[in-house]
Amino acid sequence: MVPIVFIIFFLPFFGSSENLQWLHRGPSNFLGCFSYESKVEEEENLVHTFWSNSYSPLLDSRLRNLRFNASETTKPYYIVTPKNAHQVRAVILCSKKLKLELRIRGGGHDYEGISYASTRPFVMLDMVNIRNVDVNVKNQTAWVGAGTILGELYYHIAEKSDNKLGFPAGVCPTVGLGGYISGGGQGMMMRKYGLATDNVIDAIIVDANGRILDKQSMGEDLFWAIRGGGASSFGVVVSWKLRLVRLPPKVTVFAVTRTQEEGANRLIFRWQEFLDEMPKELFVRIMVMPTENSLGQPIMKAGFHSLFLGRRDKLLKIMEEKLPELKVKAKDCKEMSWINSTLFFDFIEGKEAIKDLLDRSRYNRGFFKGKSDYVSVPIRESILNAVWDVFNQGVRGTLLLQPYGGRVAEIPVNQTAFPHRKGTLYNIHYFTMWHEDRDDLMKKHMDWINTIYNYMGSYVANPRVAYSNYRDLDLGKNEYLDNRYEEANTWGHMYYKENFKRLAQIKHQVDPENFFRHEQSIPPLRERYDI
Repeated sequence: MVPIVFIIFFLPFFGSSENLQWLHRGPSNFLGCFSYESKVEEEENLVHTFWSNSYSPLLDSRLRNLRFNASETTKPYYIVTPKNAHQVRAVILCSKKLKLELRIRGGGHDYEGISYASTRPFVMLDMVNIRNVDVNVKNQTAWVGAGTILGELYYHIAEKSDNKLGFPAGVCPTVGLGGYISGGGQGMMMRKYGLATDNVIDAIIVDANGRILDKQSMGEDLFWAIRGGGASSFGVVVSWKLRLVRLPPKVTVFAVTRTQEEGANRLIFRWQEFLDEMPKELFVRIMVMPTENSLGQPIMKAGFHSLFLGRRDKLLKIMEEKLPELKVKAKDCKEMSWINSTLFFDFIEGKEAIKDLLDRSRYNRGFFKGKSDYVSVPIRESILNAVWDVFNQGVRGTLLLQPYGGRVAEIPVNQTAFPHRKGTLYNIHYFTMWHEDRDDLMKKHMDWINTIYNYMGSYVANPRVAYSNYRDLDLGKNEYLDNRYEEANTWGHMYYKENFKRLAQIKHQVDPENFFRHEQSIPPLRERYDI
């Protein structure tokens, strides 16, 4: 007999007595359907229901943004943790059969909770069990499961190649590979080797009809779309084949901080001028945060974080010639292996630190909000002074300035779905986090990020654009009963620019019924319907 508490919990989700059949363990319910389609016995514990002991710990294990974990947040009917493409296929087919929405969770770094919250009844497809990393050192490639986190990828590449190979991806080791790659994938080596998505050479995806496809069978259009266009609009990527990159025995890193009183504004302006001359082997990003001076007054500090694919002496020469104002000294620079540089930029230290890359729980959970911009023309120093006055409003928010150019700019804008190429100076990531569930705190932080974002509107790229991996529902979202191309145009063009229309046309080719959908999924557009 089903417990009364379970029925009370789920009644709001089902909406009609007809749908209550899903509560019974009959042949038409999800458990039976999944067992039939996947040929997996229920005892394997891949389907986690609300009454399962594993349900709550699994749901909570990778909820990074606690804004979407309130008691009133709709929870998934089922969490399914498949181990291969055939089981992913079963999840898709059974969700369609029972008219349940599908949400896909990778690592869990989900800015707007799209992977684990919905206004409609849904199944969460959790990729946690699909995290194989098969490295071919000879061919310099790797097949990687979509549920793998970046730290696991880095660890296994370094282990198998004796630190000779790497992959151009992001800083935070707990980011999930699946969503990260499909949205583009910024990182510390992208000026030399391109984005993560630029180094994809094959993929396995399961589409809305349950077909398991590779690059050849999915066709040129779909392969183009999932590299930078967000794969979750088109299917479920199960694994990626990546091109690995050969690395020097030693790289050099530095992290130096300058405050407003030490001329940080002038340095940021000069950094913008330096970007066009920055060698591809060099990546210098800036993290701007609030601090206080000796009198307790709020000021801004800027952390300059650098990775150079070479030795210290050469880096010092470049910095002295191109950005002498930063005054980088030999004592600021550390030579190390590339794998150790990934620890350096995530502030991991200690004798056993490399194994910490495998720790999926290291992420700092909290309530947070992010936004993004792109800059194509340097912001004047006088404007930067005014920006910091807006920035210093008593909130510990962060601005992260990440340089583009190099190999990213050399790749044609239509080669992948990722559009922010030639002409882009750098990306701005606005971010704020708080740790108490209080309405006044949320309002304070939301007001801060909206104020700084609105103020920057006059100084960033025009028309304004954004990075889809820093998802922001404030830009607009789909209405479930009227998911139309015209209404998605605003946010769609901000993320994907001129590539948005082609993405929508491909969506209509591969998923015309719009099964794979969420608040900012690509809407289907008939090719004959010219907007």
